[in-house]
Formats: sequence, C-alpha cells, structure tokens
Amino acid sequence: MKMTGSVMQVCRAISHWWWMACTSIFTSGQVEFTPKNVVMLYCAADYLDMTDDYGEDNLLSRAESFFHKHILRQWKDCILALQNCEPVIPRADKLQIISRCLNALSVMVCTDRSLFGWPMMMYGRMQSPGGSILWNGINTGARIDTSESDWWFEDISCLCIELFEKLIQTMAAKGIRPRNLTRAIMYYCKKYLPGLDRRQGGQTGVSTKVVSFSTAPAAIDEGALLQRVVKFLPEKKGKSFCRFLLGLLRVALILGINHTYQDLLEKKIGIQLELATLDGIIIPSYSDSDTLYNTDCVERMIHHFVHSEPSVTSISPISLDLETSPSSERLKRVGKLVDNYIAEVASDVNLKPGKVRSLAEALPESSRSLHDGLYRALDIYFKAHPWLLEKEREQMCTIIDFQKLSIDACAHASQNKRLPLRVILQILFFEQLQLRTSLAGCLHALDAESAPAASATATNEITDQIAQRGGWVTVIHENQVLKVDMARMRSRVGELEEEFSKIKEEMKKVKKSHSYHSSPRFVTGGLGCKLLPRSSDAQSGLVESSVATPRALVEQAQPSTSHAPHRHSLSSF
Repeated sequence: MKMTGSVMQVCRAISHWWWMACTSIFTSGQVEFTPKNVVMLYCAADYLDMTDDYGEDNLLSRAESFFHKHILRQWKDCILALQNCEPVIPRADKLQIISRCLNALSVMVCTDRSLFGWPMMMYGRMQSPGGSILWNGINTGARIDTSESDWWFEDISCLCIELFEKLIQTMAAKGIRPRNLTRAIMYYCKKYLPGLDRRQGGQTGVSTKVVSFSTAPAAIDEGALLQRVVKFLPEKKGKSFCRFLLGLLRVALILGINHTYQDLLEKKIGIQLELATLDGIIIPSYSDSDTLYNTDCVERMIHHFVHSEPSVTSISPISLDLETSPSSERLKRVGKLVDNYIAEVASDVNLKPGKVRSLAEALPESSRSLHDGLYRALDIYFKAHPWLLEKEREQMCTIIDFQKLSIDACAHASQNKRLPLRVILQILFFEQLQLRTSLAGCLHALDAESAPAASATATNEITDQIAQRGGWVTVIHENQVLKVDMARMRSRVGELEEEFSKIKEEMKKVKKSHSYHSSPRFVTGGLGCKLLPRSSDAQSGLVESSVATPRALVEQAQPSTSHAPHRHSLSSF
C-alpha cells in the first residue's frame, strides 16, 4: 500500500520524536518536556494510543498536562509550539493543539504585555517582568510605551503561511482591530516577497520583536504565498495599503501567477484608485510586449474604479451639487492621475494611438474640469511620434474638449506647430466664443447699476477676466493680421511674376517685328537705294525705337512739314 508524501512526513516526524521519547524513558525513567518537543510527543502518544487505560500517568496525559500548564501561558512557548506543528498539522488539528495556541496568542495580543512577565528584548535592552527597562541588570524605572501595536509582527512572521492565515482569522474573530491585522499581513509579505516595496531599501526603524527565534519557516514558494495572501486580504482602504496592493500586483506579474488572482488584486486597487500615486501605477511590461509599460493593467483598474461608483454615469458637469460631492472629488483625482500617467507613458515610441485614446476615454467627461492634462499628454505623444499622419493627429485631438482649455493652454496650443491646422482654428474659434460670452456678461452687469454690492463685485471679477483675456486675444489677432498680410504679399508677388512674363513675351514680339522692318531687303525695296545701313546702326535704331516712349512713337507717326521737301526730292530722284 502506497503512502502519500505528507503521511510519510508525519510518520517520519513521529517516529523521530518517539525514538527520543523512548530513549529518555529508558535512560532516565522519565520524559523531559520542552516547548520544542511537547507537540511531537503529544502527537506520537496519540498516534500510539498511549492513554491511561494501558498505564497510570501515561505519556498522552502527561504531554497534555504540560501543554496546558506551561505552553499556553507563555507567548514565546506558544510561538515555538506552533512552529513545531508544521510537520504534523493534521494530527495537531485533531488534538486542538493549533486552535488552543492561536486562541492563547490572540488573547495575549489584546492584553498588556507587562502582565505576562516575558523576558522581552526591545530597543536592545532587557526588561523586567514589570515592564521597566533593565540596564546591566539594574532596574532603571523607565517604562516602555505599551501603546505600540506592532510588537508581535516579527514573531508571528516566523510561522508558515497556513498557520499565519489561521492566526489572522482567529485574531479577527477575537476583535483585534483590522488596521493592526492589515499591518501584520503587510509585514509578513514584505519579509518573504523581496522587491515588494521599492522604497523600503534598508530597514531604518528599530526592531520591536519580543523574542528572537533561531528557527524560521522553510523555503517558501513565493507564488503560492502570494496566491494565499490575496485570498484573505481584508477589504481596507488607505494610501499605504493601496501602495502595498500595487506592490503585490507588480510581484504577481513578475512571478506570472494565475490571472484569477491578478484580477482580484486589480479589482481591490481599482475601488481605491484615487489613493494611488503615479509611481505606483507605472508598472513595467514583464511580458514579450513591444511597449515599455503595462497599460492594459492600468486600463482594467480604471474600469474597476468606474464600475465601483454607481453614480458615475449620472454625474453632470453643470451640476453644482454633484461637483462638490465626494464621488466627484474622487473622479477628479483619478482623472488627474490618469492624465499624468498618459503623459508619462506617451514617450514610449511603441505606444499605439488607440491605446492612448482608450486610456483617456475610460473615464467619464465629468472627471475633468479642465483638459490641460490631456493636452499636455497629447503634446508629449506628438513630439515622441513625429511620423504620425495629419489625419491621425486630428483623430487623436478629438478626445480634447477645447472649451475646457485654460488661457495658458490655449495660448500654447495656438502656437504649437505639432497640432493640425484645423485644430488650431478650432481653438481660436472657441476662444472668440468665450470672449463674446464674457463681453455679454460684462455689458449685462454694467446695465444693472442698481444691483447690490455682490453684483458689483461679480462685475469687477468679469472685467478682470476680460482684461486678462484681452492681452492674449490681441496677440492672436496680431498673428492673424500677419498671416493675412503674408498671404496677400504672396498673391501680389505671383501677380507681378505673371505680368513680368507677359512683358517678356511682348518684348520678344516687338523685337521680331522691328528686325523685319529694318532688314536690308525691306530698305532697298522701299527706298530704291542700293546702299544699306550698317548692322550696328540698324540695331541702335531698333533699340532706340523699342525704348522710345509711346508719346515719341505717336509724334514720329504724325506727318511733319519739315520733311515734305525731302520726300519730294526722293521721289524725283
């Protein structure tokens, strides 16, 4: 018949301690019970049925008596007994050894430590049974503050995860504050999950453990430990606890544990996402993904946050009552956190535009009173991705409501060359609408001169806003005028170039016609003369005729009386 590994381990442990018990009995005639061997002897006596039916004052009754009289009254002995229960947990559960130790420890945690007379080691000095500090064996009279609630964290961290979980559940049933139980769980996880808290580095605080145990739990499977811890984590909210959960999620992604436990952690973080910090949600991508950061995980946490708020979808941005509600404040904090997160991961060259859009649209519109954060994130993304097409940039800019941009953001956007031209025109248009609304409100306030002092104060505020906007609007209009002037100058230059080309064509035509009239054949045929003018004279005459003014040409065309005799002489000749 084959035996399982756990049963063989139990039998091996019982046979070992039974051999020690028999050796002690045969050598000295009695068994010496200690906190380290009483559990094994107790289990061995029960396994071998060594009851009083077979002999008076048998081993089982003696072990049970020692356990009740000595072990359950001392903190240190209870811890040692629980540590020795690890190899024989099923048998120890049957004998109620574990439950009695857990109940005793829970009562001691709720009670003043000075009542137990422990040889406690705190602050590097011994304490007297009354709780005062001893220095070189001399009672100093100084007492340690008993209000500390973390003195037992280190001691119970020496237990295996199964016994630690049972102890936490027992303490919760006894009424110990959930805050202290949560801190104990965090202490346990930070001890056995390296890299859980990136800030902890070296422990600078003073250790407050009661006793120093030489034994420690065996090698712990970090994945199994993490899965077990996730199941009994309390439903608690707080900045430190949220940072702890984010650390657990980071370790879970590194270890690659089951997705079920990852989803549980993401849900626990999502319902308190407003308490998270930017460095906490920046989780690197530990898989084979091309991106540097695990944006999918953050997006799921945002969705858990939205679903945890039943009134999120009913919040209206124009509702003044909901704007000041706690849920609205939570939304705004998460909106600011998400905008900063997008700006942080936007420099990743492998981040897709669709992922940026899905992160930005995961929250409702009411989560952002201003869209300056989104504009900053998109500006960083456009700067890191200069190869995006104009159409893709325009599609990404649709996630911004330009009416919610501040004056500084509008001024920056109007001069931003990375934005599409259509987007810049939209920004200028909405700014003009805001200016008109402000002017209308100012005129309306000025007409109501009989209004109370409150309306006068409101008018002054509006006037100040208009004056503040006026300088920026003047700059924008000057830029627009410059752009229009440049466009007109370009068109005028084009017209001048066209006129110049036409003049060149006319010059060519005039040159051809003058060259024909001044040719030798035309001169000899028209004048009946054999002598031909020189080519240089003809060219100079051509040039002079070409450069002559229109008035000169008209005067040459008119008949002159001074030339009449010359014509007659030529005809008679």
